Amino acid sequence: MLEHGGRLNAAARRFGIAREQWLDLSTGIAPWPYPLPAVPAEVWQRLPEEDDGLDAAVQAHFGAPGLIVPGSQWAIGTVPRLLPPGRVAMPTPIYAEHLAAWRGAGHRIVGWDEAADYAVLCQPNNPTGQRWTHAELLERAKTLRLFVCDEAFLDMTPEETLIDAADNVLVLRSLGKFFGLAGLRIGFVFASKEWLTRLRERLDPWAVSHPARWAARLALADRCWQQEQRQRLIASSARLARLLCAHGLENAGAALFCYVPTQRAEAIYTQLARRGILVRRFDAPPALRFGLPANEAQWQRLEQALISCTD
Repeated sequence: MLEHGGRLNAAARRFGIAREQWLDLSTGIAPWPYPLPAVPAEVWQRLPEEDDGLDAAVQAHFGAPGLIVPGSQWAIGTVPRLLPPGRVAMPTPIYAEHLAAWRGAGHRIVGWDEAADYAVLCQPNNPTGQRWTHAELLERAKTLRLFVCDEAFLDMTPEETLIDAADNVLVLRSLGKFFGLAGLRIGFVFASKEWLTRLRERLDPWAVSHPARWAARLALADRCWQQEQRQRLIASSARLARLLCAHGLENAGAALFCYVPTQRAEAIYTQLARRGILVRRFDAPPALRFGLPANEAQWQRLEQALISCTD
């Protein structure tokens, strides 16, 4: 398994701090998850059925029919194996699982601006937060056999989606980041009918659990909560950017994290970890990614730690 954020057990062992004493800011997962009610007993006791209303909820929320899959990671690993080996354009850096999946399927990775058969992009990019305009992405898609756009962090600006943009565009979405429900392991693929059929044929029966389908239907239908969540995330991401800048950490990012390129990444990471604060460290290029604190006590803890680490 590749390196990812959220490896709290490993950090606790390495730095000798009990797990419950950590402030984990190492992921881009919203710190306020969708407030699910208690799961009904029959959801645990019965296998899921496809006519449970989730397909309609997906179409209503995203504006197009999509394939429900066991996490977008399933699609990240499956799509490259369904294509003949070719040149795949990606920006650098990018979510490491995309690189691993395409390389593992025999494809050659090239730069984002190079000629290619296929292209993969996170919009906004993970981990840097870089964004591309809708027009730029559609123009790029015209040159490709398939364009995979991972929109895991796009829920803040859903109007920018490439869902239904072109037949050769395949879009990935999930409930992990904006909805804060990464543990559900449920995702959605939006693509041409041909691609949806090819992927559906590779799903095992009951690939997505009944509790995950039940929770997703509730979360996707709750428009009031979604609007409140956007407002929380906008305010908190702006506060995080200001806090980091105040301590000399120039940053960019999406609404769920800030990305800080710095030659001091390893030193700051270690100093924060010794204080029980876990952030994500990148080595090539050296950088840090900060997620959002959940409450005022966590904000104050982060600020005090940054004073010690950067001043």
